[in-house]
This record gives sequence, structure tokens and C-alpha cells, in this order.
Amino acid sequence: MDAMATMRTRGVTPRHTALSIWVPALLMGALLPLAAAAQTNVPSADEPDDEYVEQAQTSTEQGQTPLDEAFAPRTRQQWIRETRRKAFEDTKWDIQARSFYLGRDKYDNSESEAWALGGSVGFKTGYFRDRFAFGATGYTSQKLYGPDDKDGTLLLKPGQEGYTVLGEVYGEFLLNQDTRLSLGRRGIDTPYINRNDARMTPNTFQAITLQGLYGGDEGRPEWRVGGGYFDEIKERNSDEFVSMAQDAGAPDGIERGVYALGANFKTGDFSVGAIGYYSDDIIQIFYTEARYGIPLAEKLKLSFAAQYSDQSSAGDDLLRGTDFSSDQWGAKAELAWGGALLTTAYTRAGGDTNMQNPWSGYPGYTSVQVEDFNRDGESAWLLRAGYTFQSIKGASMYALYVDGSDPQSPTEYAKDEYDFNFQWAIPDGFLKGLLLRLRYAHVSQQDPADSSLEDVRLMVFYDPPNF
Repeated sequence: MDAMATMRTRGVTPRHTALSIWVPALLMGALLPLAAAAQTNVPSADEPDDEYVEQAQTSTEQGQTPLDEAFAPRTRQQWIRETRRKAFEDTKWDIQARSFYLGRDKYDNSESEAWALGGSVGFKTGYFRDRFAFGATGYTSQKLYGPDDKDGTLLLKPGQEGYTVLGEVYGEFLLNQDTRLSLGRRGIDTPYINRNDARMTPNTFQAITLQGLYGGDEGRPEWRVGGGYFDEIKERNSDEFVSMAQDAGAPDGIERGVYALGANFKTGDFSVGAIGYYSDDIIQIFYTEARYGIPLAEKLKLSFAAQYSDQSSAGDDLLRGTDFSSDQWGAKAELAWGGALLTTAYTRAGGDTNMQNPWSGYPGYTSVQVEDFNRDGESAWLLRAGYTFQSIKGASMYALYVDGSDPQSPTEYAKDEYDFNFQWAIPDGFLKGLLLRLRYAHVSQQDPADSSLEDVRLMVFYDPPNF
């Protein structure tokens, strides 16, 4: 899932020693009153408590966006609350502090390690004359610890440097109660263009977008539609906006944007949708996904999902200098029983090159903490078990295993990965708004040296309840 290189585990390393030293200090440092505003798993004070349960029982990986949650807020209720805000008196401030530690031992015996403190502060006004609103968000990530020879965590700029950036400045026009037009720099979420908010700061985009949410209340079917033109991107560890073509890997001097258009239909426990992306002379991507749930009992539900991605070169083939084509399909089944969620998934990639995720996290069902399992010819199985604690409100955990096959390239090798995640989003009391999250991943690579990788992450986020 990450674009960083990887390394072999060697037992006890200086990174593990550093982890034992920094973790207690990290927990204290995250409570410093440094502000931030970004998408997070902690609901704001005006959102219902059942958001905790719904988010804990999803198998969507951090940094991914399902198609049925694209273009608009996760629920119709959130869309309506935003629409009803009036001018300055209903201006909404989003403040969040973040502290993040990441240590990685790679396949090649190198290391990446950093600890950062930062976050964001932002606002969005209500609608003036019920038609126009504007907003802005500033982000920062500053180094607390980061040796120069352990760069690459994506928590800081290259060279282990801190940064501060005005990532969002935009205007939004309410065309009607269900349709919004946005211009400027802001975050947006779709399967292949999204915030990828899995580090200190998210991706944001310079774009013009049209988004609509129709129906979805009182048992009516719901339509989500969206489209627009994305000119530039600010990557999650950067303070600069660059051309979408440059960010995708095109040679210097080539500047192209991305056109996107998609829709999703949902009625009851069934949803289906598709979205397309086109960057002239760079790449074209088509993605479709369908989901269906079958309630079996009061607290027992069986769900199925299927996805398909197709990618190919476009126009004059400026991305790689030659044409290419690749695709991946996947299927997923889930069983939710009370606070437990059991998931199994399968994906298969083909074509003449590896699948790409040029502007976001990869949406594949077997894309997990470290690996995407989307190389040409690679198939992968996932098994995942998650549980939401009933006795500790807001606490959940999951463990997963992915078994990948040999890819088509003779210079690449089969991999398997297992992950563990514990999260506690405190919903009330004097620590309300605090999120603690621990993630661990181990990847084994079946090369002649049987090399492996270890990845440890500790996140502490804080949203002041009064905001």
C-alpha cells in the first residue's frame, strides 16, 4: 500500500529500542494544544455515537474510499447538516492535533523511522444567502525525531524536514439542496483520487468539482454523482502543489490534469456504481464496484462485494513512452455478528504491467497496511477478523492475513502479510475526542534470502470537543 521501499528484519534493532523510548513520550506529546483539521475516525460532537460502531465494523483499509462513500459525506444526515448552515453564525471550525510514530525495517536491511507532531486547523462557513460558502485548512507536520539516514516514512518532507502548508482554500456554491459546485484547493474522496489520509496530513487537490446526493432519506433509493477536473495535487508529505501528470510519474515539464466522472446507486443493502478518470496522454482508469447485504438475524448479516479496475495508457503515451494495459478484479464476503466482523477476499491482476495508484491509496480488497498485492499476474487471498468491544466504548481491533502468489515478472517474488490493529476513539468523559491507534505489519518475501519487513505505527489524534 505504501510506495516506500522495504527491508529485511534482523531481530532486535536500534529502531525497536527507539520505539520503547519514544512511545510513552508520544502519548504525552499528542495532547499539546497544536491544532489541526482533517478527516479522522473520531466523530465530531454533533455526530451520533453509533458512528463509532459503524466505522469499527468496516473492513475498508485506512486511506481507501469505497465507491458508495464517494462524492459526498458518509451519510445523508451529514449532508443536510452542512446544507442548513447559515453564513458566519454557523461557521464550523475543525481542529485536530496529531502525533505519529512510524518505524520500518525493510527487505534490503535499511530502515525508515520518524516521529512527528502537528495537525491542522480549518473552517467552513455556512451558506451566504443560502448559496455560497467558503473554507480553508492549514496543515503542519514537525519533526520530533528523525535521523537523516532513516528517511522515507512519509511523515515528513524528504530529508526528514518539517513543513506547513495551506492545503485547502475553496469556494462552494449550493446550486440546490442536493447539488454543490466547488472551486479551489480542497480534499475530496473517490476510489482513485482521494485524501489517502494515512500519515500526518492528507492529499488535497486544486480542482473544480460538481457533487450531488439525491434521495437516501425515508427509505428512498440514493444516488451519488460527481465529476470534475483536477489540475494539481499536494501529496500527503509535501507543501507544494504539482501537476497531476507529474505526480503520476510523467517526465519533467509535462503538465496534464485529470477529468473524472462517476455515479453510485444504492437502495437498501444493494449498491452499484462506476467512475472513470482520464488524463490526456498520461493514463485512463475505469473502476466499478457492487455490494449486496443479506440480513440473516437481528445481529447477523452476510454481505458480498465485487470490484473491477481497468487501466491503460492514453493519447501520446507520455507517462512511460509506450502503451500499457492492466486490470484487476476482486470479490469479498463479510459476516457481521454483533461486534464481530469476519472478512475474506480474493483479487487477481493481469495485463502487461503492474496496476498503479498515481494519486491516492489503492482501492483493491487485498491492499493492506504495506503491500497492495496488485502486480501483474499476482493473485491474493485475504482473511480478516475484527471485533468492536462492548465493554470499552469506541475500542476495536482486527487482525488479517494476505497470501500473495508469484507475479509475472521473474525479478519479483511472492509475498504474504499479516497485520494487527488496535484503535480506541474515546467518545465521552474528559478525554473525549482522543484517538489512540497502534498498527503492526509483518511481510515475508519468498526470495532466495527469505527476506522480510516489519512496520510499526503509533498514532495519537485529538479533536477538542468544543469544536
